[in-house]
Amino acid sequence: MRRPGRRSAGARAPLLLTVPALLAVAFLMLPLVGILVRTSWGELGDHLTAEATTEALRLSLLVSLWALGLSLLLGVPLAWLLARVPFPGKAFVRSLVLLPMVLPPTVGGVALLLAFGRRGLLGPWLEDTFGVTLPFHTSGAVLAATFVAMPFLVISLEGALGGLRPRYEETAASLGASPVRVFLTVTLPMVAPGLIAGAALTWARALGEFGATITFAGNLPGTTQTLPLQVYLLLQDSPEAATSVSLLLLAIAMIVLIALRGRWTGAPGDHRNPVRRSVPDRSDGTDEAADAYGAGGYGAGGTEEAPRTPKTPAPSEPWPLHADITGFTHLTLDAPGSTTIAVVGPNGAGKTTLLRALLGLTPRAHAVLRLGDSDVTALPPHRRGVAWVPQDGALFPHLSALANTAYGLRAHGVPRAEARREAQGWLDRLGVGHLAHRKPAQLSGGQAQRVALARALAARPRLLLLDEPLAALDQTTRARVRHTLRGHLADFGGVCLIVTHDPVEAVSLADRVLVLEDGRALQDEPPAEVTRHPRSPWVARMLGRNAWPGTATADGLALEGGGHLVVAEPLPAGTDALAVIAPEAVSVHRERPTGSPRNVWPGTVREITSGGSRLRLLITSAEAPDLVAEITPGAAAELGIADGSTVWTSVKATEATVVPL
Repeated sequence: MRRPGRRSAGARAPLLLTVPALLAVAFLMLPLVGILVRTSWGELGDHLTAEATTEALRLSLLVSLWALGLSLLLGVPLAWLLARVPFPGKAFVRSLVLLPMVLPPTVGGVALLLAFGRRGLLGPWLEDTFGVTLPFHTSGAVLAATFVAMPFLVISLEGALGGLRPRYEETAASLGASPVRVFLTVTLPMVAPGLIAGAALTWARALGEFGATITFAGNLPGTTQTLPLQVYLLLQDSPEAATSVSLLLLAIAMIVLIALRGRWTGAPGDHRNPVRRSVPDRSDGTDEAADAYGAGGYGAGGTEEAPRTPKTPAPSEPWPLHADITGFTHLTLDAPGSTTIAVVGPNGAGKTTLLRALLGLTPRAHAVLRLGDSDVTALPPHRRGVAWVPQDGALFPHLSALANTAYGLRAHGVPRAEARREAQGWLDRLGVGHLAHRKPAQLSGGQAQRVALARALAARPRLLLLDEPLAALDQTTRARVRHTLRGHLADFGGVCLIVTHDPVEAVSLADRVLVLEDGRALQDEPPAEVTRHPRSPWVARMLGRNAWPGTATADGLALEGGGHLVVAEPLPAGTDALAVIAPEAVSVHRERPTGSPRNVWPGTVREITSGGSRLRLLITSAEAPDLVAEITPGAAAELGIADGSTVWTSVKATEATVVPL
């Protein structure tokens, strides 16, 4: 057996590439080896402790730290602007950021002199107004170091911000956090690796700056003479001392790069991605209790704390909803408080656009929104009282489950202790209170969804939006979380919209089902009515029915794909309609049936799938659209049904329901 990590013969690098690569390494290595070989190790201490060297080191640290602070002050907002805000001339601004990295340092010094010198564009004004003279002053060295070093921070942070999915910040805004709070408590902590890497490189570059400094600020001992400038002077008078100081700068640079561990340089496997690593759900129903993952070291003493007894929350104040949505999604929603609406429809129907319009987060649609007696249309997302739970929960990976749940309360100004108590209560109610100390990466999918729901409910929203909240869960966990969710939605005073593709969720959780297609509402009725009379082929198929669109005739329906369906209760001729036929209403025969069926077609079995105790057959026919029939395994064996079997299908006229479109 080949050992893990050993390269196979096919992974060997070709000689044509290996030789130039080794030459490149040697080319980069030899100058560094030269410094090590030529260093006078016996005199190293004396060289580095000389008064001129310590003074230059002090000045270098002062200048580089001030340059880092100025870069953080100006570069962080600039990186955010470049990463998140579209504006005219963005490519030009990014080019300006990159320019100091490719510009010769001395040219950069000349440019600074012509801008901020005594005869420059701003120099005379700065001197006359504030009495500030930058050239040949320590502040000039800081300005030169900032000019050449800040691009490292901006580029690194812009890349980190570009890789951060916006839904974390959007979720924080929906919990009531202002843009500044979102930036400080969510954005910056999640891009911290990129920020730290950029700051380290910026500081190292500022520490080693030479060309722009000597051109713009001069080389004055104690004022602008940093370590790189001292090395330049020592080369003329004391080459051994110059080598020792060069070794010091080399050591500092290597320490910075090693500390970064590939975060900025692109080494694989070292990036700290904020995406939550889901722990597999337990298929045996032990999602929290006796959780083997938690018992492995996340609970005190290696054991899982027992769940606390859930408390029943008091019903919240009712918040009726009225919304007029225009744009891609175009509809009107009216619902009393404590109403749950399931939003269903095919991909591209406008479901997510509807939610984002209610949140105020999309230009594709606009919502005139009233919650209770308050018109929140003109309010920003964090002041609307609309909480959003994305499909994956979007738990903040740097916060514990308790801190996640308390986030919305803290954003609304609730004191920390009170917010944590209330958050713990919500976690207890959803059965995950014993996991309050865990980070999202230590939670299973079912646990994370419960924490996300607790976080949204704890924020005291007036409108709750759930975007496929159970889609990522296995069947056992989904049933358990669905039961928990149903209980808490019953006590929620506002309106809840649940986007789902699961008919069981739509029927079991919702008071109404809103069917969307191409941004328009096809149906908005109770689940039982939608189940009996679906007006959308997609919904009918989602419910497991056969759905055939067509045009009504005197005795039935002329089908779009060809063929004719006879029904017991036809609609007025010429009406666009949809025929809905339950799979169990389709009879399957090996010979053409005789007797009462008025709809009979020949066909071929193309697919057989198992659905519990019955088999579902997909049957194609040249005389009718594709048809799904449901029969027992015993009937299939008796008829000798297999893939490719030639069969006859029949549907009684009374078993076909026709609804107008």
